[in-house]
Amino acid sequence: MNDIAQTPPKGAFFGRRKGRPLRDGQAEALTAGLAGLGVDLSAAAPADIATLFVSKVDQVRLEIGFGGGEHLLYRARENPAAGYIGVEPFVNGLAKVTAALAQAPSGNVRLYGEDATQLLDWLPAGSLAGIDLLYPDPWPKKKHWKRRFVSAANLDRFARVLKTGALFRFASDIDTYVNWTLRHCERHAQFEWIAVSSADWTTPYAGWPGTRYEAKALREGRTPAYLTFKRL
Repeated sequence: MNDIAQTPPKGAFFGRRKGRPLRDGQAEALTAGLAGLGVDLSAAAPADIATLFVSKVDQVRLEIGFGGGEHLLYRARENPAAGYIGVEPFVNGLAKVTAALAQAPSGNVRLYGEDATQLLDWLPAGSLAGIDLLYPDPWPKKKHWKRRFVSAANLDRFARVLKTGALFRFASDIDTYVNWTLRHCERHAQFEWIAVSSADWTTPYAGWPGTRYEAKALREGRTPAYLTFKRL
């Protein structure tokens, strides 16, 4: 049976945009943070997207759906020579990260709070050194599989913006989504799964700080998988 569902329309976003109401301080940090750190798609993307950052960076990476920002902020502080664009439509996640950046500014982080497909379509071809999609919403019911972010159309988007040899990393604790992602990438001519042994997908990525979603999965007895695909 073919489980490759029809791709949702361009620009579609599925999921919550808000959770608990923001406190006044959070709302202020969000507004101020996005004013300085938000990526504005109303103008054409610069030919060199490294110029989006206050700090001088030699590469740019994208994290789609950063949640509470644990991984995004850790990587940005671990590697100040790289620029990190974080996408998160969930307002509470954006607020948490902008508040953290207000306390400890980082010149190599930019944020986008809308549908990631819009940003992917805006970015220049071959502009990214990597894409991370970590613990995305699995949409476990079969009737909702078409809402999963990994799709043929979005892999086309990834392939367009990634440099040759760049990596797409996907982590999930949901077996059906892991298998779904493997099948989609196997069918895409421009991605290759680089695993050699089981340790390559059962061992967290180098320097992995963990995330709240991973901690919840482990508490509930689910085993995460860490997939890595190379852009050919």
